[in-house]
Formats: sequence, C-alpha cells, structure tokens
Amino acid sequence: MNYINDFINKLQIKRYSSSTIKSYKNALNLFFNESGLLPESVNEKDIESYILNKVSVKKISRAFQKHLVCSLKLFFSEVCNKKLKLDYLYPDRGEKKYPTVLSKEEVKLILDSTFNLKHKTILSVIYSGGLRLSELVNLKINDIDSKRMLIYIKQAKGKKDRNVVLSDKLLTLLRQYYKIYKPKLWLFHGQNGGQYSKRSVQKILDNVLSKIKINKKASIHTLRHSYATHLLEAGTDIRFIQELLGHNSIKTTQIYTHISDTQISAIKSPLDSL
Repeated sequence: MNYINDFINKLQIKRYSSSTIKSYKNALNLFFNESGLLPESVNEKDIESYILNKVSVKKISRAFQKHLVCSLKLFFSEVCNKKLKLDYLYPDRGEKKYPTVLSKEEVKLILDSTFNLKHKTILSVIYSGGLRLSELVNLKINDIDSKRMLIYIKQAKGKKDRNVVLSDKLLTLLRQYYKIYKPKLWLFHGQNGGQYSKRSVQKILDNVLSKIKINKKASIHTLRHSYATHLLEAGTDIRFIQELLGHNSIKTTQIYTHISDTQISAIKSPLDSL
C-alpha cells in the first residue's frame, strides 16, 4: 500500500523511533485489511463503526483502542490532509492496572539461579539501572563509565538521553563478562556479532522463572518496575526516580506509590486502635 509507505516516510523524516513506526504501521494494516476501505473514502462514521466492532465484539483493550484511534488520526492528517475529528473515540476512563512487581528476595533468587555469566549480566544490568529492553540491546561498550560510575542511556524513548548509576556489584560482574566474551561494539552481541535480540532476552528470564517456580507473570519490564518500587521503598525521592526512569511526567512515576509494600504496611488499620 503506497499510502502506508508515504506515512512511514513522513514519520521517518520526523524522526519517530523504529518501534513507534512499526506499531503505527501494524495498526493501519489491520484497519485497512479488515475494513476493506480506501483512504480517500474513509470518514469518521466508518472509523466509529470499526472501533465499535473491535470494542464490543473483539473485546480489545482500552490501550489498543487508544492506539488504533491515534494511528488513524495521525495517518489521515499526515497523508490525506484530512483533519478527522476522532477524539470522541478515545476511551473515557483508563484501566487501573498496577504492574507486576517482584520482591527483592525474588529478584535475588532469579539472579542467583542464572548460571550463564552473559545471561546473569544482562538481567543484572536491567534491574540495576531500571532499563527498558530496547535500552539494554542498544548499549555499547563506551556507554559504561567506570570512572564516574554511570551508565549512559542514549536516545531512549522520547529521543532523550539520561544517566543511571553503575553499581559496584554490576561493575564487578561486567568486568568478568568482558574478560570472557570480549564484546567489540555492542555491550551484548548476538551470535553473529550484531545486537542481542529482544526476544532472546525475554527467553532468558522465562527459562529462569520456569526453573525456580515463581508464579508471578513477569516480563523483562517487570525488572524495571521492581527497580523503581525498590528505590521508592528505600526512601528515594520520587522526582529522582522519575529522572532515572526517563519519565516525562511525574504522574507516570506515581504509579509506584500505589504498589509500594513498605508504604502500605506502614499504614495502621483503624481496627488496631479500638
């Protein structure tokens, strides 16, 4: 579809990330393939009917509904010069779903049960700095600054750079890893010397979780959630956590105030005062 290619070209010119472009492309392909409509004939009612079907019949999530509407709105604005009024199709109320968080004991068990040095180093880097999966695979050798004890995260989500603390334990582990694997460019390289695949990273964690019988549904991103929660429970100011995670808004970081076991356990039930 040439119009989707035109859309992708415009997003590339505006320097959208490859993952964002891919997600928009997938949403648009889904819409045009399922609806059978051509861009020049689409109007607000067509999109409304499509979204209604996805919500009532296909039972899509609020997040995916929002993504579909956003993708279509941007596409018609950029490619067709149509300013479609679609804001009313966004879900009114968001779902309050708290992220899964591992306890410090569970994180320790995961790392202690990962015997492959490269795999253990990968999981340790993610938890130690609260990295996103994409940030991990994009790390290069010179992003590790052992003199300043910092890890440089370059051009992460939102095209922002940030620094996170390089822990003493992680530095020791990285030095052991470097002596054995001798990476050249990427900190973690795949079998053919390129970047380590995201799927392989998730598989590392899945294998360990199945071995140690942790029943929580955890992903690599769960280690990032756990990092933020453990910092909060240790008394770290939430504004510092916001910077370390690379959040644009403090509201995004405040989700962790709702899931901190330390804060919850500090509250006394009124029953105890009777």
